[in-house]
Amino acid sequence: MEKKNKSSKELQNLGKDLVSQIKKGKNPKMKVPQRTINNIVYDKKSNTLKLGNKESTREFFHTGQAKKFLQTVEIAKIIKKELIDTGKHEHLRGIFYMAKRTIPKTNINLVDDQVESDKAIEDLEVITGLSREQLHTSANKMGSVVGKVIIKDGEDAIDWSKLGRGGWSIPSITDEIEFKKVNAKYIIYMEKASIFERLVEDKFWEKNNCILVTSQGQTTRGIRRLLQRLSEEEKLPIYVLTDLDPWGIYIYSVIKYGSIALAHASERLTIPGVKFLGITADDVTNYGLEKHFIKMNEKDLKRLKQISNYQWFKNNKAWQRQFKMLKEFKAKVEIQALSSKGISFISEKYLPEKIKKKEFLD
Repeated sequence: MEKKNKSSKELQNLGKDLVSQIKKGKNPKMKVPQRTINNIVYDKKSNTLKLGNKESTREFFHTGQAKKFLQTVEIAKIIKKELIDTGKHEHLRGIFYMAKRTIPKTNINLVDDQVESDKAIEDLEVITGLSREQLHTSANKMGSVVGKVIIKDGEDAIDWSKLGRGGWSIPSITDEIEFKKVNAKYIIYMEKASIFERLVEDKFWEKNNCILVTSQGQTTRGIRRLLQRLSEEEKLPIYVLTDLDPWGIYIYSVIKYGSIALAHASERLTIPGVKFLGITADDVTNYGLEKHFIKMNEKDLKRLKQISNYQWFKNNKAWQRQFKMLKEFKAKVEIQALSSKGISFISEKYLPEKIKKKEFLD
């Protein structure tokens, strides 16, 4: 109830401020922290990306800003009145349809595309300091988890070890989950569902007493928040397993340091202690995976150059060595290349040995 009241009050204060400006005969405006690369700061102390102090002003009586101003106010109204005050949640897509209508006496729609309503929600996050989850807004489910864990989700007790090969489907809002019993030594997060399925079928999580988590490519906010909570509340180390390419390394970077798009939510999403498990450039030579090289295209090479110049990687000798080897390869390698050594090589040899020897990149 306290969280609900706080969220409702923050949105109410936004409305009161605008009304106060109107009553004083002023052009109503709101200040919105800039969510651009020019306002992103790498905080060396916390080892995370954070939002800087630059702000933009959004005015109602401004031809270039009026529509965005209206969108922000309308979305704020919907979230407060229809969601927070009623204790209900809605998907991003649902909020878009709730806001989509033609402005009276015009031929202009308040929102034409979901991108507009999504951005308005992000603006409300940075304006109010509330998270999307506190705004009762959810997104697509895109992940699964398995392990010796019992949680309470609402009124339901759920055992992650008894949900079959598919595991538990991770919701987009994971703040309200309560961990009742956690029996694990560590967590492995992997980008690919196919690798998750291999490890689940091989009972890797049971044999090695760990938790397995997967998404479909880039991690969702719900997954990142779940991982962060398990790391902080249960003191579990987290190891990241991705393809050996710029995109896989970026996934690791986002989990560890945060992302430009969500720098305003870094405190709730980043996990500075996470380690990179693989695949590494050294694995290619150690396990003879050269025959599984996939030539990098111009887009891959450009992304590799960008990532190698990130401030948090620039002075990291271990990572710069990896980047140099990748450039020399001029190729990338997928996790599935390990199956050439045997279908269960990854679960029976690769992962157990690397974890035992603590062959991680930090």
